[in-house]
Amino acid sequence: MEQNPQSQLKLLVTRGKEQGYLTYAEVNDHLPEDIVDSDQIEDIIQMINDMGIQVMEEAPDADDLLLAENTTSTDEDAEEAAAQVLSSVESEIGRTTDPVRMYMREMGTVELLTREGEIDIAKRIEDGINQVQCSVAEYPEAITYLLEQYDRVEAEEARLSDLITGFVDPNAEEEMAPTATHVGSELSQEDLDDDEDEDEEDGDDDAADDDNSIDPELAREKFAELRAQYVVTRDTIKAKGRSHAAAQEEILKLSEVFKQFRLVPKQFDYLVNSMRVMMDRVRTQERLIMKLCVEQCKMPKKNFITLFTGNETSETWFNAAIAMNKPWSEKLHDVAEEVQRCLQKLRQIEEETGLTIEQVKDINRRMSIGEAKARRAKKEMVEANLRLVISIAKKYTNRGLQFLDLIQEGNIGLMKAVDKFEYRRGYKFSTYATWWIRQAITRSIADQARTIRIPVHMIETINKLNRISRQMLQEMGREPTPEELAERMLMPEDKIRKVLKIAKEPISMETPIG
Repeated sequence: MEQNPQSQLKLLVTRGKEQGYLTYAEVNDHLPEDIVDSDQIEDIIQMINDMGIQVMEEAPDADDLLLAENTTSTDEDAEEAAAQVLSSVESEIGRTTDPVRMYMREMGTVELLTREGEIDIAKRIEDGINQVQCSVAEYPEAITYLLEQYDRVEAEEARLSDLITGFVDPNAEEEMAPTATHVGSELSQEDLDDDEDEDEEDGDDDAADDDNSIDPELAREKFAELRAQYVVTRDTIKAKGRSHAAAQEEILKLSEVFKQFRLVPKQFDYLVNSMRVMMDRVRTQERLIMKLCVEQCKMPKKNFITLFTGNETSETWFNAAIAMNKPWSEKLHDVAEEVQRCLQKLRQIEEETGLTIEQVKDINRRMSIGEAKARRAKKEMVEANLRLVISIAKKYTNRGLQFLDLIQEGNIGLMKAVDKFEYRRGYKFSTYATWWIRQAITRSIADQARTIRIPVHMIETINKLNRISRQMLQEMGREPTPEELAERMLMPEDKIRKVLKIAKEPISMETPIG
């Protein structure tokens, strides 16, 4: 008699709990016949692993089988586990392959953020960026570069807005504006409908980028403070050494001053990349040394790591390795010259940066941790607001771009909004992000929707003309003439005629007539 799927899985789970393991052959024998999809089988194996049952290619030896504890399971436990596995698999069955539906389903699993949740994520993003900035501040070249760029601003060779976007006051409390509970809830359907026409006449100036102009006097004061602290820190390190308590205190003060600067992304990336390039140079030389010693001379990797770590630029570790009188020690003489050359390059990096190799690694490690922290928080913020993109993208269907393309462009706008959001200003993230999303979508329609591309400013003029034309049609009961449109739009009549001519969509030669 054929067993039902739950009984088969119950038997499988019971056996697994008794043995402490299952083989792939046993899993295959006990799987219900209707489960043939590889993804479903992988899900079942993953859930069995999550229960603490190892799934292996073949039965392990008694010595190799390590059980954390000899757990006894009842029939009720096995039945519950089997039902859990089966329900998980059944939920997978019948899933659509339509990309929009799959996207919507995955998006629906992410909870909406409250105002407090938004602030929490924004703070985590800020903490991550601050950690990166504090790490970069310990790299002398970074501060020198920033001060040199400001000197160019003072000499009117560059613009201040190309260097920084403003300053962060770490002591400022965020203003809690009275807002709705969930993301996007303060934007009613009517608001989106009313604002749709306004989008059509957005100019080239980024309405979303509402950053105020930077006060030159405040900038001068902040850069003077940074320069003074940099000089004090540099002199203290030179006099007492970087590891001295006084030097560490000055480095901390320099980091506190430096992290008040909100750098333009381009400048921020340059500083981070310059540090990363330095780290890549270190890694290149270290890999070469390890290749020479471990791969070429057959020196045990454990011995190499023990001797080399902490003595990267010193020759003592290499001499100690030769003095060990091991079979591989003699071979080290053959690569001595190349190893010396690599060590010289590492010493050169120390001279250029004013840091030891160990300090370069430590700065890079902290910088990477900060970047990862900010990246994770940004990802959370984006995922929680994907529904906002959908709600806005729906308004722009049938304008020449597919729905998925509109979503994609809206998501790009959302990511820009996450980068530029300032929670201290008091408004909700969705209020700010809406403008970025809509601008990204309208720009993409203007750029990509038409067969013959028309500049964005002309698209905006055409949209404005069409809107006024519809209004006049309602008022007069007939189509307005070019003269009437010119009078209403305060534009020359010949320009109106040119716009009307450009606004006509091209027709394919294959289009049937009649």
